[in-house]
Formats: sequence, C-alpha cells, structure tokens
Amino acid sequence: MKETVAHIQNSLESLYPPEDIRCLTRWILEKVCGLSPLQQIRCKDTQISFAKKMSVQNIVQRLAKGEPIQYIFREAEFYGLILEVNPSVLIPRPETEELVVLAHERLCDRQSSGHLRILDLGTGSGCIAVKLAKCRPEAEVYAVDISEPALETARRNACRNDVSVHFLQANILADEWTAELPDFDLIISNPPYVKESEQADMNRWVLEHEPHTALFVPDSDPLLFYRAIAVLCEKKLAKNGLLCVEINPACSDEIAGMLSRKGFRAEQQRDLSGKERFIIATK
Repeated sequence: MKETVAHIQNSLESLYPPEDIRCLTRWILEKVCGLSPLQQIRCKDTQISFAKKMSVQNIVQRLAKGEPIQYIFREAEFYGLILEVNPSVLIPRPETEELVVLAHERLCDRQSSGHLRILDLGTGSGCIAVKLAKCRPEAEVYAVDISEPALETARRNACRNDVSVHFLQANILADEWTAELPDFDLIISNPPYVKESEQADMNRWVLEHEPHTALFVPDSDPLLFYRAIAVLCEKKLAKNGLLCVEINPACSDEIAGMLSRKGFRAEQQRDLSGKERFIIATK
C-alpha cells in the first residue's frame, strides 16, 4: 500500500494541492481496495493485488488529465446523501448544500400545517429535490430540467435514496409548460449563472468535463434565468411563498432589485466564504 500511495501522490503533486491529494488517495484506496480510512492508517504494509494496482493507475491517469474523481467513480456526496453523477449533470457543490439548508430552515420556521409543495428548477442530478424530499417526506416535490439524460440521472437518485419526486422535462425559459402545475410553497433553483467571460478564471477540469448548459449565461444577459424564474413565481408561487435561489455574487444587487420591483421581499444571504451567494424572497 505504501508504494501505491507514493505513486498516487507523486503522479498528482504538480496538479493538485496537498490536502486534495490526501483526500483523493483516501477515496481511491477505499473504493478500489476496500480499505477504510482507519485501515489505511493502521495497515500501511497491506499487500495490494496486481489487478487493483492497475485499477489505481488507470484512475490516476484519468485524474492527471483533469477528469473529476466524482465522474470516475460516478458518485458524489451531497448533504449526507450519496448521489450518482455523470457528465450530463453538474457535480453538486457545497454552496448548493447551503442553499438547501437555508430553504429547509425557512420552511421549518413557518411550520405550515397545510399541504407542502416544492418546485426545483434546473434539477440536474436531483440533489436539491431529493434532499428536500428526504427532509420533508410529507411534501409533494416537483423537479424540472431541460435535459432528459439529467432527468434520468435524477430519477435514479430519487430511487436510490427512497424518495418520491415528480420529474418534468421542460425549458424554464418558456412558459407554456407551467399551465398544469399547482401552486407551490417553495420554489428553489441553482440555475446557470456563470458569465461566459468568467471561464478564464475556472478550473480546466470543470470546463472540459461538466455540462456548459448548466453553468454559463451570456455576458449580455446574466439575469436570463432569474427573470424567467420570477415570472414563473408570479404565476405559481403561493401568497407568502418562498423563493430561494443560488446566484452569482457579482449580480446580487441586480437580482434583488429585479425581484423587489416585481413585488417580492428579497433578502441577500452570504455563503460560508462571505460571498453574497443566495437570495431568499417572499411573495
């Protein structure tokens, strides 16, 4: 095992920070060799079979080319859940976990005695919808995405985590699909919000592997999806209902202002790194 650890670290040391390499090493040894983190510490002289060494080498080669470890193992952790991920969906981020925490806390504060309905726009892997369905089993949860491969992944994640979610294929920039929807107590979304000009500041493994349609908006119209979400909320968000969205911090004031002009009480919220990452609005 010591030789295998050394191979991983030597192969990746020019590409990843030391703490990332330690995390990747633990994950590889656990998934490929079946060694728990404790066994990795206590049993450094464990013999690893030739087949497993070849598997580790293959993974390291893919990592060296920038492929995310989550896509290699086809799973990611999100707020205590294990979810399937693949190149048709974004890898869930910690900031989106924070969005779900904020939404769940606001729902708990209200202690609604009626039937709770939740709509997740641009669901991707289904991480938001599945977690909220897990937290609020009494809720009726809907999730929408334009991508059928993403929806197939989200359906598997709902099944994997034993929750019920109504999945719909639709373009949230259109409005004809909303006619048959009920009113919702919570509409939540992590829509595309990275400006195309910001690509230069992003990691290449994100640009080369994750779906651009779920990431980017034109520099000329960075509020594209937020305007569409606001229009939908005007039609389908119940009175005093909640809108919770993840945003580009550079557009926080613009989005809050747009929602305020439409009659929402908009509150800007910072993430754990201090960036204005979320808006919580009440109709």
